[in-house]
Amino acid sequence: MDLGLTPVQAVACCSPLSREPLSEELAEQVSLVLKALGDPVRLRLMSLVASHEGGEACVCDLNDAFDLSQPTISHHLKVLHEVGLLEREKRGVWVYYRARIEALGNLASMIGGTAK
Repeated sequence: MDLGLTPVQAVACCSPLSREPLSEELAEQVSLVLKALGDPVRLRLMSLVASHEGGEACVCDLNDAFDLSQPTISHHLKVLHEVGLLEREKRGVWVYYRARIEALGNLASMIGGTAK
């Protein structure tokens, strides 16, 4: 059964885990967000973008933090974008990324929320 939700939308509509169990379909969608963040490089990239001055970062700003090629960094950023954790905007030859802070907040609420 396809709920027609992106992974980030699925997280936003979920009640805290302590309130009610996830359906199989929601669990599948939410797991995509958790898998994206489950990679240490992607988790660091998310942190670097979210905490970067001005709230956005260019790929060129992120390369020096890793001993990885620029195409590898771009691949990891693409994964974070595809699940809805990052927005991106192309400016000239560079792509700028901005963290979707509300998506991170929704994830935190879903995992750490308390039952009412």
